[in-house]
Order: sequence, then C-alpha cells, then structure tokens
Amino acid sequence: MEITQFCFETNNRKMNGNMLRWVLFITLSFIWGSSFILMKLGMGHLNAFQVASVRIVASGIVLLPLAVKSFKKIPAGKMWIVFFSGSLGSLLPAYLFCFAEQGIDSSLAGTLNSLTPIFVIITGAIFFQSKTSLQKIMGVLIAFSGSMMLFFTQPDAVISGNLHYVLLVMLATLFYGFNVNLVQRYLKDIPSLQIVSVALCLNAIPALIALYFFGYFSLDLMSKGVLISTGFSILLGALGTSIANILFYILIKNSGVVFAAMVTYGIPFVAILWGVVYHENIGWMQILSLCVILLGVYLANKRPSI
Repeated sequence: MEITQFCFETNNRKMNGNMLRWVLFITLSFIWGSSFILMKLGMGHLNAFQVASVRIVASGIVLLPLAVKSFKKIPAGKMWIVFFSGSLGSLLPAYLFCFAEQGIDSSLAGTLNSLTPIFVIITGAIFFQSKTSLQKIMGVLIAFSGSMMLFFTQPDAVISGNLHYVLLVMLATLFYGFNVNLVQRYLKDIPSLQIVSVALCLNAIPALIALYFFGYFSLDLMSKGVLISTGFSILLGALGTSIANILFYILIKNSGVVFAAMVTYGIPFVAILWGVVYHENIGWMQILSLCVILLGVYLANKRPSI
C-alpha cells in the first residue's frame, strides 16, 4: 500500500512538473512574441534608444521592492555575474532589437530570435565545455540556412542594406545563448526572483543615464503621442522583461537550458501573427524559411536515439 501511494505521488509530481513547464512555455512564447510589435509601437513617437531605456528602467522599478530584499541574499562574489547576466539577457538585447526594428519588420525580428537555441549550443560548447554531437552540428547548419533564406526572401534585402539590422538581431540572440549557459552554470543555486530583480535594478541605472543623454526628458512628456509610446515601452518592460525573465529563469532551473531555449520555437509564430494583424509584409517563403529554422533547432536539441 505504501509503495503504491509513493508511486502515485511520484507520478503526480512528474505530471504537475510537466504541466508547469508547458504553461511557462506557452506564456513566455506569447509574452516575448508580443514584445516585438510593442517595440515597433513604442517607436511611434520615441527613438530606439528611448524605447529600450524606458523598457529597462520600467522593469527595474517594477522589481525594486524585490531587489531591496534580495541584495543581501546574493553572495558578494556572484554579484558581478548577476549584473553581467542582466546585461546580456536584457539590457543589451533591448537596444539591439530596437535598433534592428528601425530597418526590419517586427515579425522578422521575432522569427530570427529562434536562433537563440543555436547560440545556446555554440556558446555552451565553446565557453562552458558542453559536448556537441554531429546531430547538433547538422541542426546548427540547417537553422543557419533557414535564417539566410528568411533574410533573402525579404523584398530588396541586399539593396536596401538590411543586413546590418539582421546582424543586430543575431548578436542579441548570441547574448541570450551565452546568458542561458551562464545562469545554468553559475547561478543555479540562487532563487530566480533574486537574480532577476537584482540584475534588472542594477541594469536600470545605465539605462536611466542613457534615457537622460538621449533626450527623453527634453520631450513634451504630456503630449498624446509620447504618452502612448511611453505606455507601450513601460508595458514592454513590465511584461516582456520583468515578468518574462522571472518565468524564464524558473524554466531554466526546472527544465534545463535545452527546454528553456525551446521557448524561441513558439515566439516566431506569435510575432508573425502580430505582423499579420498590423499588415506587415509576410509571405509563404518567410513561413517556409521559419520551418527550416525550426527544423534545424529541433534537430540540434533532439536527444539522439539509442
């Protein structure tokens, strides 16, 4: 009887754990998939520097009460890693994506974000001594081919000079990939709320300085356009940075780097859906390219058959 009860409780915990990680997966896919159109809407009356800065400052303010309680709980020797994690996982990508969306559609930026798992594998192998199989290498090559297909299916992609915007997104996903491995290796014993709250509050300081130097406080902050763009940017920070990062760090710790990185599988579909709603240029070739990217990411993360 006791053995049966133990087995039941064990299976129940496994089912609850699986359900939790899929709920996190779907929630993160929707939040981060929606972030790309929020950036575009934020830049209606603000520039890229201002939108990204408001985003990070807002996220730091939202999490400030938690950060105050968490500062003393994080070992002093790991504080710089927490700050570095916030820079790689939030601050720098926030600017890179906003800059990129000055030249490419939000749906394309969201689709290219699916390269994150590829960079999780690459940075893991190079900097964290993670093993890389032939299957993973093939997945990397296929996903990279898909991303190139996606770029060249854009109208006048080469002539219009959009390549550097695409490279900005790829650099952001490289930072994401490195940060996932960094958290898993050095911060796995620190609660997710503590990491995210302290990291974003610390990174809100340089973002606030940038906000000042790039003229945000010189704008007519009570004008309708600036208020609307600021509202979108604050929403982006509160949801797309604060809450989403807490959920993502929880997912990393409960499911590992591979499954956590798989969130980027769902993000492009949400980003493309918003692109359709806002009449962005999306065709069958872009969708085909997305499928190639996802095939490569799937192969790169698939467990080899025994």
